Amino acid sequence: MPAGGRPTVRSRRLGAALRQYRQAAKLDQPQAAEVIAASQARISRLESGSVSARVIEVRLLLDAYGVEDPEVRAKLEELAKFSKKRGWWHEYAAHLRPGYLDHITLEDDASHIRQWHPVLIPGLLQTQAYARAVITGGPNSLSPEYMEQLLEVRKRRQERIAEGGAKYSAVVWEAVIEHPLASIETHLGQLSHLLEVGRQKNVTVQVLPFHAGSLVAAANPFAAFSFDCESAVEAVTMEDVMSTSIVESSRDLEVYASSFDLLCSSALTPEASAKLIQSKLEAIEEGAS
Repeated sequence: MPAGGRPTVRSRRLGAALRQYRQAAKLDQPQAAEVIAASQARISRLESGSVSARVIEVRLLLDAYGVEDPEVRAKLEELAKFSKKRGWWHEYAAHLRPGYLDHITLEDDASHIRQWHPVLIPGLLQTQAYARAVITGGPNSLSPEYMEQLLEVRKRRQERIAEGGAKYSAVVWEAVIEHPLASIETHLGQLSHLLEVGRQKNVTVQVLPFHAGSLVAAANPFAAFSFDCESAVEAVTMEDVMSTSIVESSRDLEVYASSFDLLCSSALTPEASAKLIQSKLEAIEEGAS
């Protein structure tokens, strides 16, 4: 059983891939079960991610499915090895929703994270002051201890981007830049930070301008993840007030990948976005003086 007694993101990703390759090979579950000398129920549980696959099982199944690509095989074997691995975030598990833990797991595994947000600066780009304003401004009443835990988690999530561990692309609506979410001081600090982090080689920040019109309403906030050297979107998460949902079906992933591409092409270039952010920052400073 995956860690925590529930399917993990990694075991689900592995299971979905094994199911896809089995179906492409035109084998049914009983035939796959014979390959690893197991029951059909085990194949079903492997493909649903409710049990962790052993590396030898993955190798035998991929042989039977005719999967020869060494990169694909290495990637799936890696998922099998680490499907039960406990990351740093598990020390905060008592304070986090299961869906949020899944989101952090995807962040930690991803080679490229793409994020769109029409309302807020995305969490991976937030200053501590801005994050505190977001957390305290929510509908739920949080204890000081719980709030500090959430802030610490957000800070630790940002470390991988700061260290260049993943490529990160964000698109935000101009209204997020234009209108302060909290105090003027907090907003100015956030805009300055956005300019600074946007200079990192692994980070791209773009602003979707007001004149993009109805495109803003066409896509709710989401984060899309690619893994290893793959550029294709392999998972998407969406958050609301109470939960985090994960999109993994290939058809839906194509829609989100296309949506992000459209947002990027409709947004200002990274250079023009930085100029806009700088002008907004200067305008707010002048108005506050």
